[in-house]
Parts: sequence; structure tokens; C-alpha cells
Amino acid sequence: MKKLEKKDLISVIGRELQERMTFSEIDSYFTEYHIPTDHTPSANSKWVYVKEVLAGVDDEIILEIARELEIDHHAVSKIPTIKDGEATFWKPGHFRLFISHLSSFKVTVSHLKNLLEDYGVSSFVAHEDIEPTKLWEMEIERGLFSMDALCAILMPGFKDSKWTDQEVGVAIGRGVLIIPIRRNLDPYGFIGKYQGFQANNKTIGEVAKGIFEILSTHEKTRSTLINKLVDLFLMSNTKGDALKRIQAIAMIPDFPKDKVEALHSGITENNNLKDLELLHYFNEFTSGYGKAKISPINFESADLDDYEDDLPF
Repeated sequence: MKKLEKKDLISVIGRELQERMTFSEIDSYFTEYHIPTDHTPSANSKWVYVKEVLAGVDDEIILEIARELEIDHHAVSKIPTIKDGEATFWKPGHFRLFISHLSSFKVTVSHLKNLLEDYGVSSFVAHEDIEPTKLWEMEIERGLFSMDALCAILMPGFKDSKWTDQEVGVAIGRGVLIIPIRRNLDPYGFIGKYQGFQANNKTIGEVAKGIFEILSTHEKTRSTLINKLVDLFLMSNTKGDALKRIQAIAMIPDFPKDKVEALHSGITENNNLKDLELLHYFNEFTSGYGKAKISPINFESADLDDYEDDLPF
């Protein structure tokens, strides 16, 4: 991104955050991207504050913030995107992970995909996510340009495949997080700077957990994953889904306090979440952040409040 483009984009982001958030909310938002918030602005203006803070931030993070805020700017539009409705293979509301792998490893990758769903992660696995009636290359492209991150299963033969190398190349071009999974092959070329996750002698479940831990702590993916997990939990249709979501949430270190507040205030709006076992896990998590325990009676109070709102004045 050119210097003038970056300066202009930061100004647009500043105006957007100025309208949407208070000073403290902006600080909380920046913290999610590990952006220092100890700066004293030259003027009492949220716009000025954002511009001065973001001036020294890497281009990739600036672009990620702009994409998350859905800002229409030419610097952002240079990166191809696919609208949600055009990519039908992602599970709604989930974090989107493209898994680049050799076809010879497809059975193991299918198991990995299933386990990642427990963590709120929807994986694109080409051999089973592409409908036979659709053009193969077009679907691959849709997956690449709508993903939130890419996971590369590095094994002998990976770098000899023109498809896997191109998939990694798109991820590098878009600036999304790349997670190299080392299986008898170390990261190389442009992804050589990434240490990768060592998968040798590990179970599929351990690899899935390792991927989740990386996604939930890395500055490029943490905020997106947390937002999606919170929404998935609060909108759970079954106890089983909700248990998986709250257990995944509880694994994330330094969970944002505003998201804890959103969970605590929103849980009673969904009667699917008043199961005693589920509330045990929920209260165990939120009590660590100083929140009062939620019991089934709180859901009844919420129902009564909704009813009373409808009474004539």
C-alpha cells in the first residue's frame, strides 16, 4: 500500500470509529489487534487519536481493520473479495479456514475439518466441498477470496503441486494468516518465516486444538474468531452446540471483557441455553471475570420482562 493510500485509509477508519465508538471502546478494539493505546492525542478528537495511533501500524493490520469495518476504499478494493452469498460452502456464522493439502491426504483432512467445527471453524476442503456440477477452479477461487485464514498441510510433494503453491500465494497476497502444519516438511519460500505447527506424532484432535489456539491468539484472526464464537453461542439451537461453543470460548486467554459482558447479558434471551449442565460451564467461565451466576430463573425473569414490555401504558 502506498504511503498516501495508507494515510487516506487511516483517515477514513478514523471517521468510521469516531461515529461508532467512544474513546474507551476504540481502545478496547485496538487492544484486540495488539495495538498500543497509551498515546495522548494532539487534540481532543477520536478521529485525530485514531489517525495518530494507526500511523505506525503495519499495512496488513490497517487493511484487516478496514475489511472488518466494511469500509469502501480503493486501497481495500484492490484485494478481491467474494460476497457471502456467492460462497455457499462455508457454514453460516463460522470462522472460515481454507485448508490447502495434497489429495492423497484427503481422508485425514476430512476428519480434521469435522473436529474444527467444534471450535466454530468452518473449513474449505476442496475434494468434498465442491459440487460436481460446478467449475472446480471457480470454487477454489471463491474459497480463497472469502477465507479468513489459510492452513497449509506441509508434507513431501506439497511444494511440487502448482495448486497448493498458488493457494498459499493468494493467502500471501491477501495478507491473511497462514498456518503451516509441518508433517515431514518445513515451511519454505515466502512462508519460511512462519515456524509452523509440528504435527508429527500428534492426533488429529491435537492438531485441531493447536490450530484453534493459533487462530484465537494471533492478531490477524483473534478478533474475528471471538466475535463469531460469541454469536454462535448466543444463537445456539441445541445444548450440544452451545456446550462446544462455551468450552471453546473458555480456552481463549484474556477474553475481552466487553465480549464477556455480551455473553452474560445475552444468554437469557435464548431459552435453549438454560440447561443446568450448560450453565455450569458458562458460570465457571464468566465468574472468572467477576460476573454473577446465571440460573434458570433468570430466563423466566427475562421472559416476564418481555411480556410486560407489551402491556398497554
